[in-house]
This record gives sequence, structure tokens and C-alpha cells, in this order.
Amino acid sequence: MTEAMEKGLVRASDVTAAAERFADVIRPSPLQRSERLSARYGLDVWLKREDQQAVRSYKARGAYNLIARLPADERRRGVVCASAGNHGQGVALACALLGVRATVYLPRTTPRQKRERVRSIGGEHLRLIVEGDTYDEAAAAATAYAHSSGATLVPAFDDPRIIAGQGTVVKEAVEQLGCVPDAVIVPVGGGGLLAGAVAWLREAHPSVRIVGAEPQGAASMAAALAAGRPVTVTAVDPFVDGAAVSTVGTHTYAVVSQYPPHMLAVPEGRVCVEMLDLYQSDGIISEPAGALASAALDCAPGLEPGATVVCIVSGGNNDVSRYAEIVERALLFEGRKHYFLVEFPQEPGALRQFLDDVLGPDDDITLFEYIKRNNRETGPALVGIELGSPDGLESMTARMRKVPHRIERLPPDSPLFRFLS
Repeated sequence: MTEAMEKGLVRASDVTAAAERFADVIRPSPLQRSERLSARYGLDVWLKREDQQAVRSYKARGAYNLIARLPADERRRGVVCASAGNHGQGVALACALLGVRATVYLPRTTPRQKRERVRSIGGEHLRLIVEGDTYDEAAAAATAYAHSSGATLVPAFDDPRIIAGQGTVVKEAVEQLGCVPDAVIVPVGGGGLLAGAVAWLREAHPSVRIVGAEPQGAASMAAALAAGRPVTVTAVDPFVDGAAVSTVGTHTYAVVSQYPPHMLAVPEGRVCVEMLDLYQSDGIISEPAGALASAALDCAPGLEPGATVVCIVSGGNNDVSRYAEIVERALLFEGRKHYFLVEFPQEPGALRQFLDDVLGPDDDITLFEYIKRNNRETGPALVGIELGSPDGLESMTARMRKVPHRIERLPPDSPLFRFLS
């Protein structure tokens, strides 16, 4: 490490050195102008496509920068890491390129396709171990293995060498753009990518506005900056799994806190809307964390009309089976999906009356679970309704008040609601 790195600091020169170190083995990802986002927000929006990397995220940059700098004796002992997916793939690729043995611990919750992806990337250099029911348990096992075997632990974000490697994403984007952008929006989990961006931009282009986009349910960097130190955020929403970190790193916090960026908390529902827009309009398959930056444009303040903004699409390792949940969350966020508890009179035609008198011409029932009770005058049903337009809720609820059915809308914070979304 450089002297600055020994003190936990990262300089622009460290980012530049990292870029030179893997210039021949990690190819630059594309920088593409988004016509959709530019037109929607009146800005000049560019997407840095790290989802197009060999491991479908930026994670190989930091992993390669750390492992390539290990002394020969440490390389011989190998490296170890814990991962929920992306970091493990980055470490696997770096080790395959450098000929270093890697042991990767994954929790049992990791989907099979991600396990196979890590295994195929690492090839003969990789040993994959599935252990623990959570990431924290897998991380504890990886740390114990590092102590017992002498292998070097490769953190997911909290190391100056990792930070310097991740900072090359922004350096590369500015060079591809050919001019200095007005703002860069960076997705934030543990803070490695944000810290790398801060380290390079504050020296190379201090006029650039840096915006950190966190999931609303895991705003750990904002909490750390407010407290003046890393703190643990309780009740983390795991949906944006690539950025659902309860405590940011000590190294990442040290770098970011020197030049605090503007932090935004992006609702998970807004992330889902953007994921669908990226897919349907732009042909981009993004994971939830990968859509954080462009989703943050909805609430990013202080951007002048026509300003040039770079948004980092940090990854595209999304499980196809999650799209049903993504669509559901997007509809709920947009106010087009609602759930109701309906007491139907136990008489012929009650359901037909509900359909005729309550639903609008473009509304649709997406869920209907009915429990008929022969010994009661009414029967309860759980009804999910998708509106043709979010503006239709008020008129529909007005129609509900005119029918004989007893109807109760389930608010999003209802305990029952968690079983539906």
C-alpha cells in the first residue's frame, strides 16, 4: 500500500494506478446516453454500463486491484471472501486472471444460478463453500478460515485497495464522456464505489457534484454521516440486495466523510419502476442496486436544466424469478395496485354487483381469495385490484361506499400486507 493507504486514505493517484494495473485484463464498460431519461428530466443523462462487465458488475475492479498487489507469499496462500453473489464473482475472475487460489463462502440463500456462475468464472482456481443461512454467517466462516489457513481475506468494500479499484469506474466514465459532467450519481451499499468516486473526483474534478443513492430501507451511509461515525441501521429492507448493508465500512466512511456528497434515499418501489423502464425501454437488465442511480433522478435536487449527469448502472445480476415481485412493488409504488378486505353478502349476485358497480372500465382484479361461511350472512374475501390509472382510486372508493358490501382498504404498513408484496 501507499503511505496514504496505510492511514486508510485513498488518493486520485491510487485510482489512476489501479486503472493502469488492470488496463489489459478488465475492459472498459460502455458509456451510453439515455434518451429516455434525458427527455424525462430535461437533462443530458449518461449511463455507465457496469452491468456489461464479464461478471455483470464493477466488483472485479477492486478485487483485482487488491489481489494483484499481494506479495508472492500471500498469493501462494490464496485468498478467501464471503459474498451474496457479485463480490464472489469479482474475486473469482481476479483469481482466474492472476492464477491465485480462491475460497468463496456463499450463504445457503444464494440462488443456484449464482453459485454456478461463481464456480464457472473461477474454474480450477476456485473452491466454493456454501455455509450459513445468512451473509453474516458466511462472512464469519470466511474470517475464521482466513485465520486458520493464512489466506488473505478480500473484503467486499472496506479496504483502501478495493476503494481505489472501484474508483476507476468514475475515472473511466469521465474520460469516455470527453468533458467534465455536472454531476455523478453513485449507488451506495457499503460505500466502496462511492468512496472511490469521491477520492478521484475531489482531486481530479472538484467541481463535479457527487450524489450518493441509497435504498430507503438501508440508508447506512447517510446515517453514518449524520452520526459522525459508522453506525448500524436496524431493520434493513433486503430487497435491494446489492446495497442492503446495515453498516458502512470504516475505510469507506473515512474517505466519504472528508468530502460528504449529497445523499438520497430512494424508495424501493421507485427502484422497481426504474428497473422495469430500463428493461422495457432501454433493453437493460439491471439488478435492484444497478437501478438506484437512475431512479434517484426523480428526487435529485439542484440540477440545472440541460446539466450533464452520469448515472452508474452498477450491476445486472438479477434473478429472473424476481420480476413478479418487481412488477408488484412497482404497481404499488405508482398507486395502481391496491388490496381490500371485502365482506360479501351471502346471496346470489353479490359478486356480480361488486364487479359492475365498483370496478371502472380499465380496472382489473388481480387477486381474489374467498372464504364462504355457510353459517354466516356474509363471507370475507381478499381482493387485489389494479387500476387503469393511479387517479382512479378516489372515484373507485367513492363507488365502494355506495354498495352494501363492507369494504376495508389494506394500508401498505398493515402486517397482512407484507404477505402480499
